[in-house]
Amino acid sequence: MSHYKLLAAASGLALMAAAGAHAQTTPAAQADSSAQQVDEVVVTGVRKSLREALDVKRGSDKVVEAISAKDIGVLPDVTIAESIARLPGVNATRDRGNDSQAVVRGLGARLVLGTVNGREVASSEPDRNVRWEIYPSEVVSGVQVYKSQSADLIAGGVAATINIDTIAPLDYKGPEFVLRAGPVYYDGGKDIPNYDTTGYRASGSWVHRVNDDLAFVLGLTSQKQKNGYGSFQGWGYNDSDARPPAGASDYSSDLNRDGKVDYTPWGAQESISRIDQKRTGVSGGLQYRPTDTFELKADVLYSKIEITEVQDQTVWGANNWGNWNRGDGTNTGWNDADYHAAGASFTLVNNTVVAATLPFSSVQTVLAKYSEDKELFAGGVNGKWTSDQWTVAADASYSKAERTNTWKAVRFEAWPAWTSFDWREGKTPTITTSQDSLGLSQTADLAGSHDGPEHLNDELKAATLDFTRDLGEGVVKSLQFGARASDRTKDHTRFSFAPSATGATVPAGLLTTYKLDDGANIPAVLTGDIDKIAAIAYAPNAFALSNATESLGDRWSVNEKVYEGYGKLNFAADSFGGAWATGNVGVRLVHTETSSDGMQQDTAGAFKAVTVDDDYTDLLPSANAKFDFGDGKVFRLGLAKVIARPPLDELRASRTLANWAPWTGSAGNPHLKPFEAWQLDASAEWYFRPEALFAASYYYKAVDSYIGWKQSPVTFGSQTYTVASPANGGDGYIQGLELTFQTPFFFLPSGFDKFGIYSNYAYVDSDLKEFSPANNPLTMTGLADHTATVDLWYANGPIEARLGWKYHSPMTVIYGWNGSDLQTLESEKTLDFSSAYSFNDHATVRFQVNNLTNEELRMYRDNDPNRIGRYDVYGRRFLVDLTLKF
Repeated sequence: MSHYKLLAAASGLALMAAAGAHAQTTPAAQADSSAQQVDEVVVTGVRKSLREALDVKRGSDKVVEAISAKDIGVLPDVTIAESIARLPGVNATRDRGNDSQAVVRGLGARLVLGTVNGREVASSEPDRNVRWEIYPSEVVSGVQVYKSQSADLIAGGVAATINIDTIAPLDYKGPEFVLRAGPVYYDGGKDIPNYDTTGYRASGSWVHRVNDDLAFVLGLTSQKQKNGYGSFQGWGYNDSDARPPAGASDYSSDLNRDGKVDYTPWGAQESISRIDQKRTGVSGGLQYRPTDTFELKADVLYSKIEITEVQDQTVWGANNWGNWNRGDGTNTGWNDADYHAAGASFTLVNNTVVAATLPFSSVQTVLAKYSEDKELFAGGVNGKWTSDQWTVAADASYSKAERTNTWKAVRFEAWPAWTSFDWREGKTPTITTSQDSLGLSQTADLAGSHDGPEHLNDELKAATLDFTRDLGEGVVKSLQFGARASDRTKDHTRFSFAPSATGATVPAGLLTTYKLDDGANIPAVLTGDIDKIAAIAYAPNAFALSNATESLGDRWSVNEKVYEGYGKLNFAADSFGGAWATGNVGVRLVHTETSSDGMQQDTAGAFKAVTVDDDYTDLLPSANAKFDFGDGKVFRLGLAKVIARPPLDELRASRTLANWAPWTGSAGNPHLKPFEAWQLDASAEWYFRPEALFAASYYYKAVDSYIGWKQSPVTFGSQTYTVASPANGGDGYIQGLELTFQTPFFFLPSGFDKFGIYSNYAYVDSDLKEFSPANNPLTMTGLADHTATVDLWYANGPIEARLGWKYHSPMTVIYGWNGSDLQTLESEKTLDFSSAYSFNDHATVRFQVNNLTNEELRMYRDNDPNRIGRYDVYGRRFLVDLTLKF
């Protein structure tokens, strides 16, 4: 059966169910409210938030997960990212130890649409991804994760649409002033010398009702993070898909003489970061309701993040481990990393060197300083007019995100007689050297680095107009239709230069060493004053910004104009199954126009400016039905076609070429088409008590087209290059099951009803693969077969506590800003604890520990657990704060 036949069948089924009996004016769920004979208990804090979230889920005609925080400061999490990650089927990737980007139903962050108050927002990421940790929990009144699609939702969320609601001041019922402040301690950097690991967190909000018609809210947040940590990183192996041309030297060897090619690592590094991250935010909102028929809302959010990261790095191998020559003992020079020299040894697993002892390998020290400044502004105005039959809503919004970052580094190196490494699967990465670095002569014979300034800007303007016509007492209750237009431009530039080395020896008196207790097993790391060492290693003024030249291949701009229109019919009736049926049938038309600018390099190395235009149109039908059988039993069904537009940076028109063997290149693709899928959603839910739910949801996504990175031969003149670029792929499926169970322990003896559980489990199955590695492709980005959350909570009067456990199985991730750098994130189990004590209605103290078990983050490359990609240990985060309400 075709996709459109599936939609027609599901739509007809839903309408037939609605029209099968006489329409009613009162839902069965309301009629049977007296049937639920439970004692009503006044609940507050987190327990109240859980109850309100269930109300949102139960009342929706879509498959949705919700977080409710109508009372400011009730959420136990520091940022909204941590709360989102605990919802069914949702994972979050960690950046510098913080939950950051959301992965939903086995699909990566690039397929999740993020909105604030229903509006798409700009992002300081190169693609479209929203970093949810930028939103403090204090500014959020609610979150909805829409897993099924409806015609009135903005197109773009194949995995889900995550919407954040900020406070509507006229509807707010809590205290007028809320102040919160306290220290935050990060133990990941406790062993780093001259580094204070204590930061702080502070916020304040003022909600003021001027009169019955007008109210405003003002919020301020400030946070300082001192989350230093150590990160061990493998540089990959020399069996890239980019092969040298016939007759040229290969970068591999048959090390054990078994007739098969063996692959060796390019190198590895340890980077220990002293992070000083300051976040400042201002939010405001105005709500004006002069009559029962008109309402005006305005809201703004400004966030500024300043990151300074001082890095002490040690680099082993520096590419000479990659077996550039034959590796057969005939060349024992430094550039061969001789695997067959006397005393050398190596261990092969699947023709991959995973451990070795090698002579005379370079050990480089890189002392660096990274800075990043990000700003986000998002705001909008919304007006709604209502009459007896019509509701008209208009919204205008503007958002802008900017990022500027710079990386400055000095380099020097030494040559121990022997270096050993071992990072095979299941083993903590280990490196040893025959001599301590401080006892070796450190030579400044390597060029320095100044990467930046790098600038990224994203500007988004949008306007929507929505109409709703009440159709009276029939089965079809109302008609909705509307239009949206948006204009978005994202542009990027980067400058860099490399100061030449003097070849001088770095005085030992300028250097000291230290080690971290946690993380990889490595020799002591060198550290020192970057500026003092730079004065010896490089000429005066070597790091002056006047030396910078633009990297023309990184200059790009993408403009995207989107025009959308939709129509939707809402129905409600008593169905033939005795359930009260509500739902909708609709269609959304989306037309997208893109204009991509970039610089393309030719075989002579010269760049020329190009502009490439493209457009496409998508018709997106959808249907949703909810059947309420009473006694808290609800069934939902949804069917829709969904799209996610390509990442903006991958639409760039730029291209770079490496004009030397093995003749490779990298490029964007201005002709990318959206990720497209048809999805079926079904959910059975039983709300058997207040705050209690058992739910089972099934979904199936029939994917028509997706986006990944390919390496393809491209001929320019007489030379063929292997060019890596994003491309649209074939079809496949994603299906999954989600189970949710939450309840207070009302069934246990008296007193235990103060305890409760919130838990969920998600299973995902798919045949979708990335395009690399070509011989063993990775699973689709974000696809974790198993995800689980178990929260045990206690709420008794002034005392609240929660112990939360989160698990996900291995999944493919994009770490950083390069969409082609795919790695596998191994399974993670994290344990968090939070507690609070309210002295009275005005004062509450909170204590929280995140990552109690100090769970490490481990990644591997090329779909091979023996090829280490990353091994980070972030440590624990301890928070104590005081909240005052009055």
